[in-house]
Amino acid sequence: MDSRESAPMKVVVVNDTPLNLVLMGKLVDRLPGTQAHTFERPIEALTWCLENEADLIIVDYMMPAMDGVEFIRRIRANRRADDLPILMVTASHERSVRYEALECGANDFLTKPIDGHEFEPRVRNMLKLREAHLATRQRAETLAEEVRKATAEIVDRERETITRLSRAAEFRDPETGAHIQRMSHYSALIAERLGHGHAFAQDLLMAAPMHDVGKLGIPDTILLKPGRLTTDEFEVMKRHPQIGYDILKESSSSILRLGATIALTHHEKFDGSGYPRGLAGDSIPLEGRIVAVADVFDALTSERPYKPAWPLARAIGLLREGRGSHFDPNCVDVFLQSWDEVQLIRQRFQDEHESAAVA
Repeated sequence: MDSRESAPMKVVVVNDTPLNLVLMGKLVDRLPGTQAHTFERPIEALTWCLENEADLIIVDYMMPAMDGVEFIRRIRANRRADDLPILMVTASHERSVRYEALECGANDFLTKPIDGHEFEPRVRNMLKLREAHLATRQRAETLAEEVRKATAEIVDRERETITRLSRAAEFRDPETGAHIQRMSHYSALIAERLGHGHAFAQDLLMAAPMHDVGKLGIPDTILLKPGRLTTDEFEVMKRHPQIGYDILKESSSSILRLGATIALTHHEKFDGSGYPRGLAGDSIPLEGRIVAVADVFDALTSERPYKPAWPLARAIGLLREGRGSHFDPNCVDVFLQSWDEVQLIRQRFQDEHESAAVA
């Protein structure tokens, strides 16, 4: 509930004539649930209004230092006052002033001399308008919070789906869960360092774990073979990018569709010698070029049943050697330039059974 509901409505009265100021202040205080804040000097009233939230302003036109039109103009310059009702006090013959005041944001007018029978209903009407604005604002804030919570729940469910899908691929592959964590964090790091923004990096963090989901469609005899694959077996293995893409491509989720592109393109090579489509250079989607560096580096420096972990220096050498042929040079450069962060990721997601690669 809005804390303002239990507080009186604040009515600011600005008039350089003390008698009129006292009169209007008393008329305001007679209305239930209202509190008058009276000011003879418009500068003081303006300062108060910028520091506090008024519910209605009643301002005279003829005042020294700052007239009522300029006062309204300065109030409206403050975005918080967009829905704040303002009454201007003018003489009946000052039509040009009224037109100018309307242009600046006055909502209605009171005519001099002040008539209590006119004053009270006009003030009540303006306060009802204010209450309607506040209720609309409160509903909008409540709706925004509900949307935020619902969106967070959707993101959580999407993240769970991705995690479970990635784990399904892991159960059929000797690669480990820590590999998935490391390579996805490497991918996000590269994206950030390339200057593509935090949002894209976070999307990559969620989508990169699905890079090998297509291995679900590869026979165990090939996927789990401890030795070197034959030429025919490798041709079967090379189908997994397309299989992963076909699994994910028609999702309504932008993250899963990003995962589809990564699955399809992370084995492409910068010189066009990769698979499955032989794409080259910038024709390979950026996410595929990023994940290629992250995936290969972690696969090399991780222990597997069929191989020991490479020393870090040897893996770095391969990245440098493959810069411009296998890998996008920019991705390699920012990855190696971020070596301290790479080491932190390696330490954070270390497999218990893995022996750390030595430098």
